[in-house]
Amino acid sequence: MAKDCRLPKKNQAHVSEVRSVPIDLGELNLSAVVFEANLVDNPRKWWIDTGATRHICSDKEMFSTYTPINGRKLFMGNSATSNIVGIGNVVLKMTSGKELTLIDVLHVPDIRKNLVSGSLLVKSGFRLVFESNKFVLTKNSHFIGKGYVEKGLFKMNIMTVMPKMAKVPFCSVERKTSPLELIHSDICDLKFVQTRGGKKYFITFIDDCTRYCYVYLLRSKDEALEAFKLYKNEVENQLSKTIKAIRNDRGGEYGAPFEEFCSEFGIIHQTTAPYSPQSNGIAERKNRTLKEMMNAMLINSGLPQNLWGEAILSANHILNKIPQKDKNETPYELWKVHKSTILDIHENTIIESRNAVFFENIFPCKDRKEEESSRKRTREVANGDHQRDEEPRRSKRAKRAKTFGPDFLTYLLENEPRTINEALSSPEAPFWKEAINNEIESIMQNHTWELVDLPSGSKPLGCKWILKRKYKADGSIDKYKERITSIRVLIVVAALYDLEIHQMDVKTAFLNGELDEEIYMEQPEGFVVPGQEKKVCRLVKSLYGLKQAPKQWHEKFDQTMLSNGFKINECDKCVYVKSTQHSFIIVCLCVDDMLIMGSNRDIILTTKKMLTKHFDMKDMGLADVILGIKISKTSDGLALSQSHYVETILKKFKAYESPPAKTPVDLNLHLAKNKDEPECQIEYSRIIGSLMYIMNCTRPDIAYAVNKLSIFTSNPSKDHWKGLIRVLRYLKYTSNYGLHYTRYPAVLEGYSDANWISDSKDTKSTSGYVFIIGGGVVSWKSSKQTCIARSTMESEFIALDKAGEKAEWLRNFLEDIPCWTKPVPAIMVHCDSQSAIGRAQSSMYNGKSRHIRRRHNTIRQLISSGIISIDYIKSNDNLADPLTKGLSRDQVYCLSRGMGLKPDN
Repeated sequence: MAKDCRLPKKNQAHVSEVRSVPIDLGELNLSAVVFEANLVDNPRKWWIDTGATRHICSDKEMFSTYTPINGRKLFMGNSATSNIVGIGNVVLKMTSGKELTLIDVLHVPDIRKNLVSGSLLVKSGFRLVFESNKFVLTKNSHFIGKGYVEKGLFKMNIMTVMPKMAKVPFCSVERKTSPLELIHSDICDLKFVQTRGGKKYFITFIDDCTRYCYVYLLRSKDEALEAFKLYKNEVENQLSKTIKAIRNDRGGEYGAPFEEFCSEFGIIHQTTAPYSPQSNGIAERKNRTLKEMMNAMLINSGLPQNLWGEAILSANHILNKIPQKDKNETPYELWKVHKSTILDIHENTIIESRNAVFFENIFPCKDRKEEESSRKRTREVANGDHQRDEEPRRSKRAKRAKTFGPDFLTYLLENEPRTINEALSSPEAPFWKEAINNEIESIMQNHTWELVDLPSGSKPLGCKWILKRKYKADGSIDKYKERITSIRVLIVVAALYDLEIHQMDVKTAFLNGELDEEIYMEQPEGFVVPGQEKKVCRLVKSLYGLKQAPKQWHEKFDQTMLSNGFKINECDKCVYVKSTQHSFIIVCLCVDDMLIMGSNRDIILTTKKMLTKHFDMKDMGLADVILGIKISKTSDGLALSQSHYVETILKKFKAYESPPAKTPVDLNLHLAKNKDEPECQIEYSRIIGSLMYIMNCTRPDIAYAVNKLSIFTSNPSKDHWKGLIRVLRYLKYTSNYGLHYTRYPAVLEGYSDANWISDSKDTKSTSGYVFIIGGGVVSWKSSKQTCIARSTMESEFIALDKAGEKAEWLRNFLEDIPCWTKPVPAIMVHCDSQSAIGRAQSSMYNGKSRHIRRRHNTIRQLISSGIISIDYIKSNDNLADPLTKGLSRDQVYCLSRGMGLKPDN
């Protein structure tokens, strides 16, 4: 290790102060002790040394900034000395892709091992977690890099050292002088929504000489070759020339069949280098321009997203007739060898209109403005601070009746059909009819019931159709799916080990359960068998709506999974695991939907085949959404978001009219119990319900605000409405936020906090906890404590008890996950109360804390059994702080990032 002995500590506080030390002080020496292992020859590698107090480098070429110095020496452990000839910064490119900048690195040519001071990294806000054979480097819960043991020392995994250098610019290429000498091509994915013809992609063919572009819409990438054949036949026939070469990337759509076709006609097929989009820059830039114009057209016109194909073709038509920067001619002129005329727009025809005026800037499809009266209440709540002068009156203790808000009629109109007759008489009748027929067909194929005479003394159950729509990830209707009961779905956070996640749906899941009692039901409306009207259905298997149906379906699924070698997770009975020496598979059942993840695709496909054999399944491929929660891949892990759902409720409750806010809680707004008549109680409860769904799924940053506002659901006031609108305004500002999970660090740690009686009129404190894995929060809770705490220590201790309870559950859950390292180490729970930590670690208790004896014993047991360990953390760094109180803008921003909550883009 290296240690400064004479350099004053005050000169180490800032980089600028270190650099201001006089360079010509010959009497100023630097003492250091260096392990003999550091003398091993490793000139380009870097090693973590927790005992070193300075960073040391032997190669001057590694420095990004450099200042020569004289008269300073480094003393070795064997009493030898080495000269320090310079000081500067070194930038290390980690294998994670992130850069680590080392400040004030000493240049010592004689030293043979480059050292990174672990203590300096910790002082700079980094965190080092050492395991048996590796270490993980993080900052603010974000993974930076890692390293492994090599010859007894921890070596950093770096890609390269980045000195002063810039990327070499791509050389400009001369443009071809004749059409069809070179064609640029690329395919673009727009499968977020299909066109009216079912198209998901578009492909471009751009002539290098004229920049004239053709665009074709595709249903799948496999149609790329057919599109090129159409393009080739048309352009070669029109220009009486042949295509010489085509350039594209290495996408699968340009595979072996495409190569064979080019070879057959003597066309040179040029492919670009991997990860080098600049090599195909003309096609890449064209696709970007087309998409930007398409978005502008659709947004400005108010047209639906399924018209993106027409917008792309229109944008391409416009671009072909716009002059280029380096030429005064348009691509159309260079391609056709004549100027464009107005005749070409309407296929060689001119339409003359009399007594008609065209309004080209008015779009009928645009959303019409809301009536002023419908916005009056929201605007008044969002912006008004008006007070009412009231006559003094005697207070009453009367039960308040629920009031219906002005949007209650809209709420009723937005519901799905309540009867089968309503469904079949609606504009969507063909879709509902198809869904109902599919459901009856599934019931009959499954032999769910049989028609019998009703035994004497028996009473048949009624039968009612419950019609629901199922939506895609972008909010569009996926299918008109009817159910006879509502579906509850669990949201599962994906694992951290880069596993493929697939999704399957069990068609008519509850029809698979087998009944062990006699149940009779009336024949369903619209499907009464002619001639047997008086008969009833004796249920052979369970049916949606029966109280036994969920239990019977789950037992049936359990039997199937256990008979095929799966084990049930003891902490969550809906999680099934199966592992061998070389592979593992995890299945998470969410009523009738399931997520499947495994160590490789083969075992996933095998499991899918097994499930399809036993149940009527729908394979949905890679998981992208589950009940409105988008699951997306990022460059370093997974992300969960509900951006579309947030935008939907903002529009539904007209929150787009209010300006955005950067915090969910107004610190100047004090909420108290309403003593007047309630303000739009039904609408208030609807918004609270929508916010709770978002809060429980992907938005821990609004947990405290929603928890606080939900207390007043039965009798909201104008102040409560202001607080509610504030949350909606904050969601407007952060509508694209999602939870991001990285692959490192694979460490589970928790944060606990409490706010002791912040309101003089409130006698109970607020608890909050957060648990982090892979840089993102996986579990959180904000709630009012059930008992009265007499001090800050007691409130923090009660919160710590709740956090310990959740930590034990998470630890036990991870014990049954095959890919997780065993045994699971003690979970570090961070707390910002020294007194609570001291009480937890003490085996003694006195009369003042006797009433929390049970909680004390519970936490002591968790600590002694190695389930949790407690560590002190500053309040400003406590990620559970936003779940117990309102914070400033900067605190909300920093702590949200610490929880992995950040924009999706």
